[in-house]
Amino acid sequence: MQAWRVHDNGEPGEVMRLDEVPDPVAGPGELLVRVRAVNVNFPDALLCRGQYQVRPPLPFTPGVELCGEVVSVGEGAEGEVGARIIATPTLPSGGFAELVAVNAATALPAPDALDDAEAAALHIGYQTGWFGLHRRARLQSGETLLVHAAAGGVGSAAVQLGKAAGARVIGVVGGADKAQVARELGCDLVLDRRTDDIVAAVKEATGGRGADVIYDPVGGDAFAKSVKCVAFEGRIVVVGFASGVVPQAALNHALVKNYAILGLHWGLYNTHDPAAIRACHDELTKLAAQGTVKPLVSDRVPLQGAAGAVQRVADGITTGRVVVVPEPVAGGAR
Repeated sequence: MQAWRVHDNGEPGEVMRLDEVPDPVAGPGELLVRVRAVNVNFPDALLCRGQYQVRPPLPFTPGVELCGEVVSVGEGAEGEVGARIIATPTLPSGGFAELVAVNAATALPAPDALDDAEAAALHIGYQTGWFGLHRRARLQSGETLLVHAAAGGVGSAAVQLGKAAGARVIGVVGGADKAQVARELGCDLVLDRRTDDIVAAVKEATGGRGADVIYDPVGGDAFAKSVKCVAFEGRIVVVGFASGVVPQAALNHALVKNYAILGLHWGLYNTHDPAAIRACHDELTKLAAQGTVKPLVSDRVPLQGAAGAVQRVADGITTGRVVVVPEPVAGGAR
């Protein structure tokens, strides 16, 4: 089969290589899946660069979430051939491939309301948003939610989930095109970090109070602005550092202004509370069936275009989700 592999760390467009490799098999407790769609995540770029918290041995295949069809069931695994699932493959064997083996215990049914690309994009970003907003920040209806990078994959999920929770959503973006995307997602107010005074605009929009919850997948300057416009008893949810800059929080400032800084590492729930992952998926499936959430898939590319797709996400020039959609294998599953 074909699979993208990283042989040396560096920029995705330079180090990802499409190789011919042996077909995998389903081991004990595993499902062998024909990949139907793989969502591109910023961590894929960090993995290529060797900058992610997990560093798989070289060579490895990136691709951390997918939608696929079960083609065989390993010993002791629960699963049904032909079932459509979403899964997070275990590195070093990621999803940018025609076939991949996944842990059956963590596979989830793909929502019927979503196509393959949308289903592949529902998992990590939306679970992160749901846990960040509900489990960590306890977002309440009527509160103001500020979302940085609101037109991106992670931000767009938070916008939809914030609206579903009854919050007033302020989206921060970079550029007019992304501002239009944020408006179409349902943001009540859209601010352009390139032209607007974010802090002044948020305070004006909230009558001087500030944002009750701030969702930050960016770090750097976004976090610096967040602490200046967070409300009394506000909550800043830190979910990533797409800017490449990890901010140094001034805890004396958090004390004086009485706000909370909350970290969200979604992957830890797989270890500490896996039942919560499934409960969240059930809730997201329900919201998808209602049409309340629908992943914004801006581009669908063939398997051959995966390296370029990961590079574009790394460069921050995409909106919503870019999804790699391998062509079906002639004659059915291999």
